[in-house]
Amino acid sequence: MYNKNKLSVSKANKRSKKIILVITSIAVMMAIGCFSAFAAVNTSDFIDKAATVLQAVISLIGAGLAVWGVVNLVEGYGNDNPGAKSQGMKQLMAGIGLIAVGMILVPVLKTMMSSAMS
Repeated sequence: MYNKNKLSVSKANKRSKKIILVITSIAVMMAIGCFSAFAAVNTSDFIDKAATVLQAVISLIGAGLAVWGVVNLVEGYGNDNPGAKSQGMKQLMAGIGLIAVGMILVPVLKTMMSSAMS
């Protein structure tokens, strides 16, 4: 009885190894196909699109932080709470700083990357 169970586990083990081998082979072939697809991408177009997305994301995060700061600032003035006023002002300035980074620094980085790829 014991040998029969051991034999069935062994068959299941072999079957699972074959399935894992097939899945791994398919994954490797798909990865190689992705690499060749990425190799055909024009680097200047990629850098332009990546810089545009990065600029938008940084600016949107800054805008969200600035709006949150304005809400805290208004709440601080409404409740006469100096802590909320201070926190709101800090958040507002940090949001404006992030927007400035998105608008000023990202185009500079894009120019640097474009000139490095040339």
